[in-house]
Amino acid sequence: MISRTRVGSFLDQSSVQNFILGVILFNAIILGMETSAPIMDRVGGLITLLDQLCLAVFVVEIAAKLFARGVAGFFSRGWNIFDFVIVGISLVPATQGLSVLRALRILRLLRVVSVAPSLRRVVEGLVNALPGMGSVFLLMGMLFYIGSVMATKLFGAHFPEWFGDLGRSAYSLFQIMTLESWSMGIVRPVMEVFPYAWAFFVPFIMVTTFAVVNLLVGLIVNSMQDAHHAENVERTDSYRDEVMGRLANIEALLKADGAKGRPD
Repeated sequence: MISRTRVGSFLDQSSVQNFILGVILFNAIILGMETSAPIMDRVGGLITLLDQLCLAVFVVEIAAKLFARGVAGFFSRGWNIFDFVIVGISLVPATQGLSVLRALRILRLLRVVSVAPSLRRVVEGLVNALPGMGSVFLLMGMLFYIGSVMATKLFGAHFPEWFGDLGRSAYSLFQIMTLESWSMGIVRPVMEVFPYAWAFFVPFIMVTTFAVVNLLVGLIVNSMQDAHHAENVERTDSYRDEVMGRLANIEALLKADGAKGRPD
């Protein structure tokens, strides 16, 4: 009978992980080919078969993990839950009311994140940065609300398409914050009517684009560095435990050999 330990060791092998990664990438190509009508007219049956085979591989992998780790152990890891949801969506029949699920099958490509350690570190860094990012987003929302009210009051009567109400003003200010056609597209036309409008737009750009956005970037970078440091510490602790275990085994062997060599 196959033991859970052997199945878990098999799944943890780098060759198995690389195989799963290859299937994920191959499946992404297959799903992309399904969007081409000429390709589907020629080899649609083969593409559908290959897609089903890829899905079968994912289902077998999930089942093997459930067997090796147990239900509690499997769902104790967030990445396993992520994989389970992605594969589960693919198994739901794409009826007329749920036809959107066929498009969601491309989400299987996101499983690359759970397989590649470097991508996992990036996502973990983003997740760990969310609490700090929430405060920054709150500050950003306050700045946008203040700016939208001021822009609507100042420029709404002459430029209703950009600043006619709070929603339009907020969208226009978001475009300005991204520096997308902000000068020639919005600010300079406004300055033709309001020559001193730069006194509003330039400080807004300085605060939002160069201060708040860079603050978000700094939070994400720091969080990723912390995640990388934690991973290195975990790897070091694991190696230390392995070395200590080997030393304990060597010491036990030496004591056993010494006991055998003693005269009675």
